[in-house]
Amino acid sequence: MRKNIKLTALAATAAALTLSLSACGSSSDPSSTKADGGKTDESKALVVAASPTPHADILKFVQDNLAAKAGLKLEVKEFTDYVLPNTATQQGQVDANYFQHVPYLDDFNKKNGTDIVPVVNVHLEPLGLYSKKVKALTDIKAGQTIAVPNDPTNEGRALQLLAANNLITLKEGVGTSAKLSDITDKKGLEFKELEAATVPRALNDVDAAVINGNYAIEAKLVPAKDALVLEKAEGNPYANILAVKKGNENDPRIQKLAKLLNSDEVKKFIDDTYEGSVIPAFGKPAS
Repeated sequence: MRKNIKLTALAATAAALTLSLSACGSSSDPSSTKADGGKTDESKALVVAASPTPHADILKFVQDNLAAKAGLKLEVKEFTDYVLPNTATQQGQVDANYFQHVPYLDDFNKKNGTDIVPVVNVHLEPLGLYSKKVKALTDIKAGQTIAVPNDPTNEGRALQLLAANNLITLKEGVGTSAKLSDITDKKGLEFKELEAATVPRALNDVDAAVINGNYAIEAKLVPAKDALVLEKAEGNPYANILAVKKGNENDPRIQKLAKLLNSDEVKKFIDDTYEGSVIPAFGKPAS
């Protein structure tokens, strides 16, 4: 079980000394301005909200192997849904989150009036179509039911995957905002909309399901082997990101974590651990 990281007496003393020097006009002030206009104490643990797999696992690797050398104290809080990590970040209950892609974040900000921004891309989890009832894509026939995530960005993404593999036809130009009403030819298929985290549990009740990569891994599926079809990685806009409330991008602790998450060590960890089911996708998020 992951334990919360607490300041030791030594760290607290060091922090107090730092503040004292700052008050005396020292040029070695480790603080930086936060979104609320306050100061960030770099000696405090950086609290990051994350989905359990692979996000929290990647952060735990950083925590155990890279953070101390970089002078970063890292605390990971796990969330199993796609809403609370953003609300906790907006409200300042956590310092950052790592669970989502930019299209989902943009949609969330628009609908909720939040101002969370991406900092750095980390990895891609290819969305996949899975089944316990058919062995190949060609076995999916009229009259069968496919479950899809019900949140706007992931449903659009799921429908684009199905359209790219000729299971449905979509209105021209709908892009990633596609919804069920944009299907012009269902080819006899039925669809069941479910909250993304619950889709894997529906596999026994439907003929096939489009599942987000992290939830597939949590359900003991191996996307690179078990999916009937996966999204292509090249040119994919759905890289998962480290995100913060606007104004906190330059927090030195955030910058340290961003650098570590894009390091060669993390790339090797992702490649070795997930064997193609999770793909490194480092770099600056598209604006």
